[in-house]
This record gives sequence, C-alpha cells and structure tokens, in this order.
Amino acid sequence: MSVPSSLKVGPNTTLILAKKRYLIFYIFLIWISLFSIQFEFWLFWKLYEPKFIHFVFFLPLLVFVMYLTSILVSLIFAKIILVIINLIHRPREGVFLRHHSDKDYRYWSLRSTIKKWPLWLSHKFPFPFMNNICSKMFGIKTNYSNSLFEGWVDTEFIEFGKNVVVGQGAIVQSSVIVGNLFIIRKTIIEENVLIGSQSVVMPGTHMKKNSILGGHSMTKIGQELEENWIYLGGPAKKFKKNVFYEDGLAEIIKNQGIGDIKTEAKFEGLYTVRKDKEIIDD
Repeated sequence: MSVPSSLKVGPNTTLILAKKRYLIFYIFLIWISLFSIQFEFWLFWKLYEPKFIHFVFFLPLLVFVMYLTSILVSLIFAKIILVIINLIHRPREGVFLRHHSDKDYRYWSLRSTIKKWPLWLSHKFPFPFMNNICSKMFGIKTNYSNSLFEGWVDTEFIEFGKNVVVGQGAIVQSSVIVGNLFIIRKTIIEENVLIGSQSVVMPGTHMKKNSILGGHSMTKIGQELEENWIYLGGPAKKFKKNVFYEDGLAEIIKNQGIGDIKTEAKFEGLYTVRKDKEIIDD
C-alpha cells in the first residue's frame, strides 16, 4: 500500500504525515471496525448466553467471522471516504513538490492514511484472495490468478495482467520520493510476469508479458522491460531471453526422474546458457 509519510529517511518511513490531522480518518476506521465486531459479539452472547456450551463451541467460528467483518467494514467505509475525497481532488500522475503546501502531495498522504488500516488487516488474513479484493476496491486493476500476497504493492495507478507473481519482500510502486520531489506514474505489469524476491519496481515501469525481474533487482523510473526477457541488477539490464514459456517444455521433462542425467543436461542447456548473442548495456 502507499506509505503515508514525508519519507524524510527513506521510502518506507511512516512517521510523519503531510498533516497530522489526517490521523482522524485512521482512528475512525479502527474504531468503526472494532465497534462492528463488538456488536457481533454482543449479539452472539445474547443468543447463546443460556447455553454456555454452545457459546464455547461456536466461539472459534465467531472469532473468524468477526475478523472478516472488521476487514469488510473498514474497507467499505474507507472506500466511501475515498470516493468523496477523490471528488474534491482527483488523483493524477505527475511530478510534485514534497511539501504540505502542494495539493497533490497532501491528498496522496490523505488517501494513503485512509487505505492503511483495511490493507493491514487484509494482509493478516490467512487467505491471499483478500489482498486482491482490497486492491480491486481501491482501484488497482488485478486478477485473482495473481500472487501479490508476499510483496508490497502500491494502491493506485497500477495495472496487473493475469498470472503475475510478486516475490517475497518485492515492492511494486507507483509513487516515490526523490529529494524534495514527489513522483506519481502509472506502473503496468502485463501477463505471465515474475518479479523476484526483494526486487523493486519503480513508478512508471512497464513490464511486458513473459518478462522476469530477477531477485534483488531494481528498475528505473519509467523503464520498459521487453517481452520474453529476463532482467537483472540495479538498475535492471537485459540478461538473457526467457524460455520458460516456450512450447514443448512439458515434453522435454516428461518421464524424466529426479536427478536423471538427461534431465539435468537439458535443464543446463535451456536455462543456464545465455541465449542472447550479445549483452545489451542501456
């Protein structure tokens, strides 16, 4: 999710808001979600108070339902508030000043504060689909075939295709602080893209289908990763052609046992030998 901060010591700082009064929205969403589960518990107690054994038996299920309710309630109220705020000032791409006097920076900070609580709750949910639901509610174009649960994904100006995997600890951004500038640019991740663990996708990046960003790599702002290529490094550069999506892979490994010499030889030839004729240094 977007980080509600002025980022004085880095891109993940959450200590200083553009205006501290924005915390009232954060506190309200926490209160309304806790109030809803308190009300649920009260109804449940009134229903099963005479039958204490039933109360104890169904309590674990109630706890699960209460947790789910807290996510949905905070998400619904956050969405309502965001709709109203976006009518006042519509989110837009651009390069802005990182200062409370800048309207775009202030409203980004406000939107981020509102989204933080429901997204934090959903990320703790044991089933990853809740992350995709929250992302969709906040305007991210994504698909339930995508695996975003292990990474950190911004909450606006991002489009995902199908079958996207965001590795553990990877970051996909549409906003970033550079000095005293605040940058928002749409990030596009097309289908069958793999983002390696601990990698950073900077705002404005366009990863075309079947491309891969290797682990511990970082793109540049506005960088385009070509279709069917693997990129490594920081900033990311072309490494080799991606052959993982080529036809016939199933037949190549069919009926080959684990540790089989033929399998190992074929794997070495396919995936560890460079396929491009030259290294391209951009």
